[in-house]
Amino acid sequence: MSKRLLLATKNPGKLKEYAELFIELDLEWLNLDEMGINLDVEESGETFKENAIIKATSYAKASGCLTMADDSGLEVDALNGRPGVRTARFGGPHLSAEERYRHLLTLMERIPENQRSARFKCVIALALPGGLVGISQGICEGAIANSPRGSGGFGYDPIFYLPTIGKTMAELTSNEKHRVSHRGLAVANIKPILEPLLSETNKNIT
Repeated sequence: MSKRLLLATKNPGKLKEYAELFIELDLEWLNLDEMGINLDVEESGETFKENAIIKATSYAKASGCLTMADDSGLEVDALNGRPGVRTARFGGPHLSAEERYRHLLTLMERIPENQRSARFKCVIALALPGGLVGISQGICEGAIANSPRGSGGFGYDPIFYLPTIGKTMAELTSNEKHRVSHRGLAVANIKPILEPLLSETNKNIT
């Protein structure tokens, strides 16, 4: 029998990647709409870790389910760590993903090749209604490309260049991306915590 886990996100790109990353666990993914949860949790933390915990614990309490949430984003050294926790809102609240990464490229126009270092970070938090039960982090080092390349992935993937591979994140296959991405690394670290929790809590999820 499949095991049920609430994923506290409405980002379709994240939903797709998590389904692929956890495929061997035979999970039934619950989502906020299916659970009838209209709670709008404010991501008021100053770090990815704080925001992941806020989301996981809030939605676990609201749903009564084992819940997984993440907070992830892009840190650019030449921009003093921006966009950071505001990655999804960078440039303004109503921009498309492409408009956001083109806004970032505009800010980076005069930055030389050797100063374009950046990283993707992902923090995953697991919570039960009673509180936090696990946390993990994944970091992927790279650089900001001069122009977008590739059609895969989502978000800032077309401009995140991986020097060791010679491709942007958007040029990788799904399997290639999962091996090196911040989200893939965070998932690898959370699985040993998640698997026993699924067995223990599945019987209580209705």
